[in-house]
Amino acid sequence: KNGVWWVTGAFFFGMVLIMLIDNFIPSPESDLTAQKTGQHSATLERMGLLMALAIAIHNFPEGLATFASTLDDVSLGAAIAVAIAIHNIPEGIVTSVPIYHATGNRQKAFIISLLSGLTEPLGAIIGYLILRPFLNSTLYGIIFASIAGIMVYIAIEELIPMAREYDKGNSMMLGCIGGMIIMAVSLIMFM
Repeated sequence: KNGVWWVTGAFFFGMVLIMLIDNFIPSPESDLTAQKTGQHSATLERMGLLMALAIAIHNFPEGLATFASTLDDVSLGAAIAVAIAIHNIPEGIVTSVPIYHATGNRQKAFIISLLSGLTEPLGAIIGYLILRPFLNSTLYGIIFASIAGIMVYIAIEELIPMAREYDKGNSMMLGCIGGMIIMAVSLIMFM
């Protein structure tokens, strides 16, 4: 029962943490006036950088979980690695596309996506070396709940409004549902 409280608190801690970080990043306007004044690209770039930061934070414990679960059970570690590899594709896209559209610079978009992705193996190594004595299911729950809070905040605050601005149809919702189906099927197949 205490674990539920810890995980719930960690989820909202993640939201508060990214909200504080978000408040320190200057926020250009994201409306038609901003498009006319050129601030729209700054909004896109800011969103891409915020996503890169969130994904970097998200990938760190993911790498640790993959590594630790592989040490415990190789087949479970392989299943987790496949599931993570599948969802890393849209993570890279959601980071690089806004930066590319804001700057027109493919190299910058690629490098920022690459750096946010490299935190996964870094998390596996550093996290294991530092957290090895403390690793248990409670700590995993706290880490993953915090990351979930970060990702939910960014989706609600940044991704959904930006997607609505560009997509007047249903493709955003179809993409969300399609992503959920892919993740559900991969979880069922590999667990």
